[in-house]
Amino acid sequence: MIVGIDMGGTNIDGVVIDEGKIIKTIKRPTDRNDLLGTIWTTFKDLLTGYDKTKIKRINLSTTICTNAIVEGKTSSVGMIIEPGPGMPYDFLACGEKNLFISGYIDHRGNIVKDLNIAEIKDGCKLFKEKDIEAFAVVSKFSTRNPEHERRIKEALEKEFSQDETPIITMGHTMSGKLNFPRRVYTSYLNSAVYKSFKEFAINIKSSMEREGIQAPVFILKADGGTMNLDKAEEKPVETILSGPAASFMGISALLPTEEDAVLLDIGGTTTDIFFLADGVPLFEPLGIKIDKYKTLVRAIYTSSIGLGGDSAISIENKNIKIGPKREGKPYGLGGPKPTPTDAMIFLGLMDGDKERAQKAMTLLGEKMNMEPKKMAKLILAKMGDMIKSKVDTILGEINSKPVYTIKELLYGKKIEPKMINLIGGPAKILAPILEERFKLPTHYPANYEVANAVGAALARPTTEITLHADTSKGRLSVPELELYEKISSRFTLNQAREKALELVKESAKNLGATEEELDAEITEESSFNMVRGFYTTGKDIRVKAQIKPGLIHQIRSDKNA
Repeated sequence: MIVGIDMGGTNIDGVVIDEGKIIKTIKRPTDRNDLLGTIWTTFKDLLTGYDKTKIKRINLSTTICTNAIVEGKTSSVGMIIEPGPGMPYDFLACGEKNLFISGYIDHRGNIVKDLNIAEIKDGCKLFKEKDIEAFAVVSKFSTRNPEHERRIKEALEKEFSQDETPIITMGHTMSGKLNFPRRVYTSYLNSAVYKSFKEFAINIKSSMEREGIQAPVFILKADGGTMNLDKAEEKPVETILSGPAASFMGISALLPTEEDAVLLDIGGTTTDIFFLADGVPLFEPLGIKIDKYKTLVRAIYTSSIGLGGDSAISIENKNIKIGPKREGKPYGLGGPKPTPTDAMIFLGLMDGDKERAQKAMTLLGEKMNMEPKKMAKLILAKMGDMIKSKVDTILGEINSKPVYTIKELLYGKKIEPKMINLIGGPAKILAPILEERFKLPTHYPANYEVANAVGAALARPTTEITLHADTSKGRLSVPELELYEKISSRFTLNQAREKALELVKESAKNLGATEEELDAEITEESSFNMVRGFYTTGKDIRVKAQIKPGLIHQIRSDKNA
């Protein structure tokens, strides 16, 4: 059995899947003041009547890190940044305290100017005065040579040896990509959310131990893959936007297609929007942006709008305004304000207190000189219009630039959707409205209400590595794995490909992947001659390899069931 749990802003969903079949589902309200308690109560209710020893794995999508950033509940971070010459660096100051130090390693990994350890020691005094809780250390070309980052980390550990050892993120372990500003921000966020995620992980482990459950726990990442709980503790930044990834994987599992398509998850708080190019998900080419920070975190391309079944409705200048905020439960379920869910309850499309829902529609209708039934229908039509408008805007932006997918860069590709696939609580109700707006076939699966939990359950482990080989220096590096070794001057691109595939598979095994889940591929490669004077001195070889995001099992599901 595989258990999947998805923590949404409004509800937490859970599923049990056995041999590719969904055998139990559950939906519970999310208690934002006790997220762990909500997960665990849902988990126990989900497994009532089942043999816990038969659980093979538990996959969770969690909002822990995203919420910590959005709500400003992150740890204070001390940044030590070695920018080197040639660029202004004030814009990199993202921590509570930022120390810019001298020293420089060039783009080939040569130490041009050594560290000044006295600068680190002086900076530590300031960190202690500010009660800094976590650290991040980033040197400009540490992906080529991490020596300075490692030495700075050692110096920090000595200075804080009397205290509980703080988390220290080294930039080269976050990504092998060369974008220095993004690596700075990624390292900062990893340390900023570390404590929040660590507490979450400890509680999950202790709860499982108390219940006698020994199954491995995996956390969904922004790229639609998973990583085991221990690895997630090391790189919690990769769990940001875990929720939208679960939504995407759920739609993919329940409504597979090989055509261009728009995918929608309409929840209680937000609507998440995704796109397929020839059945392949669009990807963020550099990494996601979270809050004001551009990162190197791999992610499926998604856009979210504050529009859901529980979005608050108001009337402004005879116009209906839905969202972007959710201000509690729907009026028909005891909440303070009318919502689209009230319109659905009043029209008999959803269970709830029809009298209160009618009152909500009457209150709104009076402001529009409209009877309640017409008001309710107008609200649902407005939702359809808002979603259509947002999709059209995003699609225009996407088609004005190169299209990046998980597999490749598609030159000249224009996405022309052939269908709309949607999930979420209001999916069945809104499907005909969206079909009329988009003039496209619109589908929803049998388990549309818990589809993101299905996606979480079936997501397999993924990872990516960047291999760089400099044959004139005889050096090979894979920063994500902290691997730096000597190679022959005759090392070739073909050898680099083979090495990268071997290493990415080994990395995936460490994340908990089984042999059947090791679907590895090369996503980028290049090889350039390095010339000095009139002679070729060697080759500069770069190869990226990944374990592709995908599904453990395919679920058979009827469209529009």
